[in-house]
Amino acid sequence: MKHIYNSEAFRKSGHELIDILADHLTAAQEGKIPVLPWDTPDNQFTFWEKYDLEDGSATTLFKDIIERSIALNHPGYAGHQISPAAPVTALAALVAAFMNNEMGVYEMGAASTAIEKVVINFFAEAIGYDTQADGFMTSGGTLANLTGLLAARSVHAHTDVWQEGHAGQKLAVMVSAEAHYCVDRAARIMGFGEEGILKIETNDSFQMQTEQLDAEFERATEKGLQVIAIVGSACTTSTGSYDDLEAIADFAERRGIWFHVDGAHGGAAIFSEKYKPLTRGIHRADSVVIDCHKMLMTPAIMTALVFKKSKDAYKTFNQKAQYLWKEAAEEEWYNLAKRTFECTKEMMSIKFFCLMQLYGKQGFAEFVETLYDLGKTFAKLIKKRPQLELLTEPECNIVCFRVYNAELDTAENNRINSNIRQNIIESGEFYIVQTTLRNTVYLRTTLMNPFTTESDLEALLLMVNG
Repeated sequence: MKHIYNSEAFRKSGHELIDILADHLTAAQEGKIPVLPWDTPDNQFTFWEKYDLEDGSATTLFKDIIERSIALNHPGYAGHQISPAAPVTALAALVAAFMNNEMGVYEMGAASTAIEKVVINFFAEAIGYDTQADGFMTSGGTLANLTGLLAARSVHAHTDVWQEGHAGQKLAVMVSAEAHYCVDRAARIMGFGEEGILKIETNDSFQMQTEQLDAEFERATEKGLQVIAIVGSACTTSTGSYDDLEAIADFAERRGIWFHVDGAHGGAAIFSEKYKPLTRGIHRADSVVIDCHKMLMTPAIMTALVFKKSKDAYKTFNQKAQYLWKEAAEEEWYNLAKRTFECTKEMMSIKFFCLMQLYGKQGFAEFVETLYDLGKTFAKLIKKRPQLELLTEPECNIVCFRVYNAELDTAENNRINSNIRQNIIESGEFYIVQTTLRNTVYLRTTLMNPFTTESDLEALLLMVNG
């Protein structure tokens, strides 16, 4: 076993790996490598199934993985909502992996547990909460949204669902029809069923039609449903549209239900004075979710779940684990397994904390503003081309558009746009995705690389339509 844990071998491999990654960063930023070395799923599987590390070098293995992976630091990367991680956070991730301090109980992760509370307080202040706020980091927006809604159920359900089950209650949650699918999934996991997911239609800008809320609430009540929560999107995943959080907050207060904000992507705007108005009303939410690995330069996967009231952060779970702590019901901020799905949790907070310490709030603001501004620039370029159709004026760095020929039917226009997207990603020059909205296929870009330029966007549009 000694050779596996040999410190000098680790030192040598580590130095080599950092050089490889630094060279990759330079090559990607300069566009000297494909943004995506396209291969089919079957070919990729065959390569790794037959892989043989002949020289026994970890460095060779790492190089092969890097060369067959998408390069998020490439200026042509404009697809999914995963940030090119700030290089220093990769070093923090290395520290977390090497130290391997799990954070279920304080003794196993003392430094990172205390750091996590500092990070949560940083988020709470930016949201606009007072000192009563609390929360924790968890593994992604899906778990965070589910945990927030479980807390809502604990607070607003007529019975103790945790102990007694639903006991005949028909619970429901209200959400935008354009909300991320994980909210729908969370409601189904919680046993609400399809009937308990009340999807509110959106306007031409794909924002929740808040004027429909009271009528929808009344219809649900007449059907015997108990609405416990409403979810606002800041912003939606497909179109980047921000719901009117103030109007939703007014409705939630009027009806006495939980107000949850899914700010997985766009919640990061709270750090920007320029774009914070998009989140107006977020401070009135009972719980807020913000992904750090989307708009906050942090490696996946890390999400902040912040509660307006500290006591609500403890209401999701209440289980005994005698070998971990004496009193299960006691509110101990430092024993995180009492509040999180993860019983074993990595030292995720240190990745964000190093950015806080090195670059401060201004660093996050600059990242958000650079990319949101770029979204507006891209929209202007699209509108200059009559053969292209912009879906809606972007509020953030998510921009949807399509090639449109009025002489063709919807199906043929959809086919053309899908083919364009496939040709683009196979070229290796750009990476974009597509989305279907109201039966229409749009090319969807999420401008995640702060080094993507207007010239890069012009080149993309040239590939789209010449």
